[in-house]
Amino acid sequence: MVHYSIQREHLHFIGEAHNRKALSAGLKGLAGRIAKRINKLLGLKGPVFSDRYFERVLRTPKQTRHCLLYVLNNARRHAAQAGLVCEKGWLDPCSSAPGFDGWRDAPAPPGPAPPVSPPHTWLLSTGWRRHGKLPVDAVPGALSRTR
Repeated sequence: MVHYSIQREHLHFIGEAHNRKALSAGLKGLAGRIAKRINKLLGLKGPVFSDRYFERVLRTPKQTRHCLLYVLNNARRHAAQAGLVCEKGWLDPCSSAPGFDGWRDAPAPPGPAPPVSPPHTWLLSTGWRRHGKLPVDAVPGALSRTR
């Protein structure tokens, strides 16, 4: 996993895998580990995740940039849908956003490294930057207005 966002009822991940079988196995293992931790914390047993994951293969730098913005600023999107506005420069602490080094106008240098793997593919490490760094206050879903 290269990036993540934890929301109230769902999770977003951006990951890299050699093929679909490896991706499926990795996500199944991750879901199992998360479920065990949640069940332990809440004193519960049984399944935690009711849905299967949705997969989208990123093929272009622009598509990858949009996906990064969507995942890293997903909390801003949900706040906007509820009629709320996040504080200027706020980075979601329940995501890998505070450690992301691709913000155009972040108020401070990146925070501590999040518990993710560094990107290995050209698209996630370098390619997406062809379209510019991400605006920290952008609300995903209004992509045409976030240049």
